[in-house]
Order: sequence, then C-alpha cells, then structure tokens
Amino acid sequence: MPQARPLPAAWPAADSARRPHTALLDAAPARYTRPAVLLHWLVAALVLTALGIGLYMEHFPGFKHTSVQWNNALFWHGSVGALMLLLMIARLAWRATHRPPALPTHMARWKVRASHVVHGLLYALLFAAPVVGMMHRMAGNHPIAFFGLFEWPVLITPDDALRIFADKLHVFLVTVIGLLIAGHFAAVLVHRFIDRDGVAQRMNWR
Repeated sequence: MPQARPLPAAWPAADSARRPHTALLDAAPARYTRPAVLLHWLVAALVLTALGIGLYMEHFPGFKHTSVQWNNALFWHGSVGALMLLLMIARLAWRATHRPPALPTHMARWKVRASHVVHGLLYALLFAAPVVGMMHRMAGNHPIAFFGLFEWPVLITPDDALRIFADKLHVFLVTVIGLLIAGHFAAVLVHRFIDRDGVAQRMNWR
C-alpha cells in the first residue's frame, strides 16, 4: 500500500499563522547616508551636552548668576548651542538634497505619522532653541563667544522685556525637546527589541 506523501509546506504555513510578522523580524531596510548618520550623532551629543550644562547651571550647584562658575558654564553652554545650530543647518541642507530612506511599508499608519511629527518638531525646536538663547543674551547686552574664537555680532538692541521673554521661551523649548527625545528613544527601543523591523538600525554607522 503506497505511503502518503508528507506535506512540508503545512508546517511553515502553520508557523507563519502563529507568528504573522516572522518575515518582517530583523529586516534590513535602506539606511541613512554616512554624512546624515554622522550629523545625527554629533547633534545628539551636543544636545545632551547642552542640556546637561543647562541643568548644571540652573539647578544643581546653586550658583549665583554673577559668579565666575556660572559664567564659565554659560560660556560652554552658549558655544555648544551655537555649534549645534550650525550643524543643524548642515543637516537640513543635506536632508534637502538627499532623500531619507522610507519607513517599512508594514508599519502602522499612526506610527508613520507620529514619526514624521516627532522628527519635524525636533528639527524645528533644535533650530529655535539656540536662536532664542542667543536672542536672550543679546537682549541683555551680553557678548556671545564661540569657544573663545570669536564673538557673534549683536543683531538686536538691549531690551529687558525681550530678555525675560526669551529666557522663559528658551526654557520651555528645551523642556519640550527633552520630552521629544525621551519619546524618540522609547520608539527606538520598541523598533529594536519588540518590532525588530530594522528601523532602529537605519541610523547605525555600518
């Protein structure tokens, strides 16, 4: 009596039914270009440095705003912020001439929209925060040095009301940036360890 032939395709089909996203796990979508990756990580390092110096200035040591320690911290905070602004200009110019890789087609529509919104807000605020910080210093008639190499030209006349407003706005913008970075980092962890769809690896150097 002839034996029935095995049906090897049945097991993969059943396994696929149990794990519908198996084919998508650890995928490798197109990555960002190396200049884009370099600019991303340089800006990220500068943002975290500026945030750390800002917290150090305003909260932890309790420096007076007229102290040498506070002014030294402000020198580095302003220099790092200005460098971040320059790199953001370079980053935007690169992005305008080099299309970023598309997100995977299987991503939920709300995730794609959330990604675009967060990235758009981060770009806008990483421009606005250093500009407003420089406005705050100029309105207070304070020179703004760039790592001791030169001083930025003062483009506005001293205005105490503008100085106070710019200070409060700067703090607000930086707070929102911190929240967006936290959300961005959480999304990276989800893509890397839960969805495993290769999105997080797009910004790897290799």
